[in-house]
Amino acid sequence: MIETMSISDLINGYRNKEFSPTEITMEQLKRIDEVNKTVNAFITVSHEQALAQARIAEKNWLNGVQLNVLQGVPISFKDLIFTKGIKTTSGSYIFKDFIPKEDASIVNKITRASAINLGKTNLHEFAFGITSNNPFYGAVKNPWKLDHIPGGSSGGSAAAVAAGLGFASIGTDTGGSIRIPASACGIVGLKPTRQKIKTNGVQGISWTLDHVGPMTQNITDLAIVMYGLTDRLYLEHCQTDIKGMRIGVSTKYFTEYLEPEIRTSYQKALQKLENLGAILMEIGLPSVQEASDQVFPIALVEGAYTHEKNLIGKLNQFGEDVKTHLQRGKAIPAVNYLKALDWQKIATSEVDEVLMEVDIIATPTLPASPKPIHTESIEIDGLEEDIFTSLTRFTRLFSLTGHPALSLPMGLTDDGLPIGLQLVSKYNYESLLIRAGFAFEQAYLQDFYDKRSAVAKSL
Repeated sequence: MIETMSISDLINGYRNKEFSPTEITMEQLKRIDEVNKTVNAFITVSHEQALAQARIAEKNWLNGVQLNVLQGVPISFKDLIFTKGIKTTSGSYIFKDFIPKEDASIVNKITRASAINLGKTNLHEFAFGITSNNPFYGAVKNPWKLDHIPGGSSGGSAAAVAAGLGFASIGTDTGGSIRIPASACGIVGLKPTRQKIKTNGVQGISWTLDHVGPMTQNITDLAIVMYGLTDRLYLEHCQTDIKGMRIGVSTKYFTEYLEPEIRTSYQKALQKLENLGAILMEIGLPSVQEASDQVFPIALVEGAYTHEKNLIGKLNQFGEDVKTHLQRGKAIPAVNYLKALDWQKIATSEVDEVLMEVDIIATPTLPASPKPIHTESIEIDGLEEDIFTSLTRFTRLFSLTGHPALSLPMGLTDDGLPIGLQLVSKYNYESLLIRAGFAFEQAYLQDFYDKRSAVAKSL
């Protein structure tokens, strides 16, 4: 069934002429039309363009020409990534009729590679939040539990991949917006090294923090998509041998104020990595709390500057939460913003130093499980935080420093919601993340993936 098929299965099927890109795309579009009513993962479905691209890919396959590893692979794009001739709303009423005249650089690359654009996925308005509860296009639903959030801001992308609505999706990450929904929806999400994948043609929040990256069903698919995006071979790093790999584990911050099920799952994941031959090493990041908090003034100030014209002329057309964030950004003193940039340097130096001692840092992706839609705050061990602050607590540091960070599944809560493991490595060492993630996945995640397939089939 298409909802459980991997990119590897798809490409092999094309090569063996078991099915064609047109057949797959028609089936995929039909499934989106049926299932999107339930999960609300898409704002725009590009039926005509997808079928036109499928016919081009089909012709190439029939002629024995493969332009790129993504040829004929149906994917989606978060709806703030510019797509020529296709509406790009950024999840906002303000841009409800905006149709870009040019593709974003990442779309251009994928289009040239003869991949297939299924459409644009729903998101938290202007990517300024982590619930994907959009006031204009409706709340994205978590496929595992439809009255719960999928995470955000790339919530539609994560929900689409988890529900089998496309083989991958391209999201963005400013403080965790790829990794948070990947964790919440039980898929794989990579925030690559900053600017490894260009952000040209993306409606951004913060030029200092914004990243673009892929979201997939599994690590092998991630390696394939990363090859398609960067022309670098990542499949060769899908290895099960991680003996001697040094895994850094913090005894503070990343292990504090965790829900009990998250803590237990994380401890089991570390034991599993050790069972695979990895060496667990205690690490210290003394400035992590203060540095992580600096993501907020940077994102708010740069976001307010980016949206300055709309804040003057269309203030009441923003959703309430985003309007509040941007107004706060306008009020932050310049000295606070500059201090935050200084903290970025301190944090980057500390993470760099740790990654000279270990190969990878491992943390939970989230301190809490996905919450019901409309939840506004989370309390853990007496610490009450708004949901935005709480669910970005473990991800935002690495958006600040720009180090590559991967989220992959590591378990389920008692009520059947996914829990994610975050792995972080040196700049441009995404290959290490793929290797560690693949080894963990092959040893421990088949049962999880079977349960996710059952969720997708049930929709």
